[in-house]
Parts: sequence; C-alpha cells; structure tokens
Amino acid sequence: MCGIVGLFAKTPEVEANLGALLAPMLHEMSDRGPDSAGVAFYRNPVASGHTKLTLQHDDPAYDWDGLRKALKEAHGADKHVERRGNHAVVVAHADAVRAEAWIEEHHPDVKIMSAGEAIEIYKEVGRPEAFIEAFDIKGLDGTHALGHTRMATESKVTTAGSHPFSTGLDLCLVHNGSLSNHNGLRRMLRREGVRFQTENDTEVAAGYMMWRQREGDTLQQVVDHCIEDLDGFYTFLIGTRDGFAVVRDPIACKPAVLAETDEWVAMSSEYRSIATLPGAEKAVAWEPAPATLYMWEKERV
Repeated sequence: MCGIVGLFAKTPEVEANLGALLAPMLHEMSDRGPDSAGVAFYRNPVASGHTKLTLQHDDPAYDWDGLRKALKEAHGADKHVERRGNHAVVVAHADAVRAEAWIEEHHPDVKIMSAGEAIEIYKEVGRPEAFIEAFDIKGLDGTHALGHTRMATESKVTTAGSHPFSTGLDLCLVHNGSLSNHNGLRRMLRREGVRFQTENDTEVAAGYMMWRQREGDTLQQVVDHCIEDLDGFYTFLIGTRDGFAVVRDPIACKPAVLAETDEWVAMSSEYRSIATLPGAEKAVAWEPAPATLYMWEKERV
C-alpha cells in the first residue's frame, strides 16, 4: 500500500520549520506503511566541488568520527559529523565519484544512503512514529523534503529496502505502487553497470532513472521514458536539487493529492496528511492527472 508525503517551502518561515511540518504528515501515513519509514531533506548545501554523504551503519555506536578523520586524510573533510539514529552526514572535499569509491573500498560495511550537495536521506525499519522520534525529524530545516511509509509486499523489510532510494546526485525517488516488469529491467540495467542492493521494485525504478539521466535525459525525458518502459501502477515523487516532481502512471489508480498555498506546496497519498499543515483549509487542492509531470523548483515559484 505505502504512503507518500512531500513538502516544498515557498517562504523562509516554512523552510525553518520544514521538519516540524513534515513529521505530522508522515505520521498520518503510518497505517499505510507500518514496516519502515524514510525521508529526504534538501538543506545546507555544501560548496561546489565538495560532496555531502549520508551514511548508515547497523551498529548504533559506530565510530563516525574515525571514518571522518580517515576521509579527511585521504581527500579532505569537514570537521563536523551530523548524527541521526544510525546515520551520519559527512562532507568530503572531493567529488562524489572519488568520495563514494573511497567509502566502498575502505569501509565496505557502511552503506551510502545519498550523495550530492544538499540531499540527506534517512530511513529505517519500524513504525513511522518511532522513526520520527529516533531521527529527530522535527528538528530539521530545509527547502523541501519527501517522506515515505512502507508496507512491504515484494521484498524484505530492511533498511536498504526502505524508501527513499537515491537515483543519482541530489536525486531520489519514493514510490507507491507495483511494477510488473522490474526483473527484466533489473537484468538490462545490470548489463549497463547499474548495481542494486535489494530486490525492491522501487530500486529498479530508481536505477532506471539514474541510467536515463546518465544517457543525457532531462527530467521530463526521464519521466517520458518511465511511462513508456515501466509496466505497472505507480505514483512517483521525485526529489531534485531544487524541488520535487510528481508523476502517476497512465491509468493512475494509486492515490495522490496535491495542494498549494502562497507558503507551500504539498503532496500526499491522502489529503489527511495535507490537512495537518497550517493554512490547509485555504489551499488549492487537486488530484494529479495520469501520465503528467508536475514539478516545483525554487526558481519557478
């Protein structure tokens, strides 16, 4: 079943309170996805040429500062490590290719949740309300954020199998629905050099998007190819460096609602999440049309 939420800030006040506003939205989707939860926040962009890495380790007492010091010796790194739950955000003074390769070679037990200039991904198994508290989601600010609650149907309940999935630098995907041709796509994408950590069909969609972008597609072209090549029912919420985008399959049987005010743009699987936001009663709300891309970016609002 799964639940999706997204919030795009139009004002500095909403940016400062982004996590406090998103947390109740995510909580409302608990019964749609009791197995795990995750969020992607876009905040505190790093300098050009640096890479913000969100990392995860199963050991809550993992020595993140030791990793940071070793990374600093190899490529340079900021002094500060931001820890949330069993995740940590580390800023490397190197491009993403070198930084990720170094992590994979020297710390293979550490999972890379995301990489880019602004994105931070946190996700974990368990009830969404427990996730919100454990990761102090209410304390996060940012320009926009995406969230997901998962009811596992096609793959195991694991941290890696939770949403969001990274689709490239500063890009991520959350998904409500099911793909029928993900096994064939997985085999094709593996031949193209795309690697997978889980059997989750959403990870295949994320890998497909990453591959299309690598081939030079714009986001609109990526979505056009998704509609052509991905069989199944889905609502996708796609996070980008400057905003987010929503698209449903051509039949559009999976629920989705959009709403907009002068202060924010919100998306959810159900309106009850949006109703938690201040000013929701004055918002313009609508159901996104099938096979249509809706996108909000900072320079467009």
